[in-house]
Amino acid sequence: QVQLVESGGGLVQPGGSLRLSCAASGFTLDHYNIGWFRQAPGKEREGVSCISHSDGRTYYADSVLGRFTISRDNAKNMVYLQMNSLKSEDTAVYFCATDMGRYCFAPGFGDYWGQGTQVTVSG
Repeated sequence: QVQLVESGGGLVQPGGSLRLSCAASGFTLDHYNIGWFRQAPGKEREGVSCISHSDGRTYYADSVLGRFTISRDNAKNMVYLQMNSLKSEDTAVYFCATDMGRYCFAPGFGDYWGQGTQVTVSG
């Protein structure tokens, strides 16, 4: 069964850090581009970060550039999102998604999606 499961969300004060994890099962991540997306209440889902399978190139939304870092561990079939200097506007449900054929953040990106993990920045 193909599955992506996010973890690591929670409540954190502004300026704090969290590391999100995305575990893949039922398939291997080696040949997939992997992205992190988020959706805040009443807002559209937006791409946060993405990493290419072909050359490891990373992409970030302007709003998180310099604060978030995406990484992947193909041996563990895991993807991570290190989030530092968190702000209240980072509050959202965070999803990981993978796509074999589409470039990072391309329209329709996401062969597989996780169920999401809540990140709340408040204090």
